[in-house]
Amino acid sequence: MDNAEPFSASTAPLTWHDFLERMRHPSASEFVKSIKTFIVSFSNNPPDPERDSASVQEFLSNMESAFRAHSLWAGRSEEELDSAGEGLEKYIMTKLFTRVFATHPDDAKVDDELYEKLALVQQFIRPEHLDIQPTYQNETSWLLAQKELQKMNLYKAPRDKLVCILSCCKVISNLLFNASTDANESLPGADEFLPVLIYVTIKANPPQLHSNLLYIQRYRRESRLVGEAAYFFTNMLSAESFVMNINGESLSMDEAEFQKNMESAQALIYGLSGDYDGGQSQSQSESISEPKEINSENSTVADESPTEEANMKEHPVSKIPSVSDLENKGANMIMKDETSIKEFKNFPYLYSRAGDLTVGDVEDLLNSYKQLVLTYVSLAKGLGVSASSGQSIETRDNSETTNAAEDDEGSTGVFSENSESKLAEEVESRAEDKVE
Repeated sequence: MDNAEPFSASTAPLTWHDFLERMRHPSASEFVKSIKTFIVSFSNNPPDPERDSASVQEFLSNMESAFRAHSLWAGRSEEELDSAGEGLEKYIMTKLFTRVFATHPDDAKVDDELYEKLALVQQFIRPEHLDIQPTYQNETSWLLAQKELQKMNLYKAPRDKLVCILSCCKVISNLLFNASTDANESLPGADEFLPVLIYVTIKANPPQLHSNLLYIQRYRRESRLVGEAAYFFTNMLSAESFVMNINGESLSMDEAEFQKNMESAQALIYGLSGDYDGGQSQSQSESISEPKEINSENSTVADESPTEEANMKEHPVSKIPSVSDLENKGANMIMKDETSIKEFKNFPYLYSRAGDLTVGDVEDLLNSYKQLVLTYVSLAKGLGVSASSGQSIETRDNSETTNAAEDDEGSTGVFSENSESKLAEEVESRAEDKVE
């Protein structure tokens, strides 16, 4: 098999479907039984990343060898045998995903720290900070590369995640090649490619970047992580290492200036730059959390006797906060809590623009809207206040932060995750009947 294009055998849309169809064949019952036994046994063991990785790699290798010797694949080409291996890896890792992905507390901590750090750096970084030559600067087109990288967290199979990285890198490579050709300059190499990849990674800020890269390292079939895929993946690891240790020196700026930029970015993200009336929110929050003072301008008890005023201070009037009060209090808490930014990464559409959305996003957005309305009305009823439909939730339009990653079937040449799960459940149920 030609390792220069490791995905050539697996980009056909029928790869996954073909694997499931073969597993439905009566002669594949022993394969199905072995796969089920492995999944159950694996799931019952306590997490151990190194041991888990070795176990999966060994099982995939043994099963692929068994495929080659089985009548179902007799006389098949290397491409078809490779497709079978891809289908097996996808099925196994989709089933084991929740058991092995980001299960170690240290990995989750690194994910959060990296995500928060990049959210700040992306506010002020410019191509010049990474010594990217003007000839190669093309931030508008780099958005395409960013979008590919942001899709990575949508998928469960190691190969599908790796394809997102590969697509991102190919976009960058093509842009650099075209730019050098137009400028009649020598072809760009690693010294030109890596800084652009770093810049794109910072601007994309893909969720759980560290865990995704570890997952690919551990569970992508070792014999397929070669050639072009290995080259681009190694560059992605280098980009991660760079951004994890990023400082003033690495951005060609004074450390004091770097820290000042980080503080300004933090103020911008938390709404302290003037986009949000911090003073007003603070006073509103204080009136909720400490209802000890009564506004004399609006209060009918402002002219009461000192004794009555003292009694009121001693026994402050309790107030049931409205939905608006709770919203203001929460906004104030967000501004004060430096770790609250990670709360937003679970909402992929927050920083999207209308042009980023696809028809496929409409159903997700509609379901989210219905859930939001139900939650809002329930809270309003519980608090005994009116649920007004006139209130709206506004989000900042920021094209340089995380876009909504979309499940684009064409980008990886495989079925969507929903289709995968349905087919996987179907083949498993049918296979169980055969085994029994």
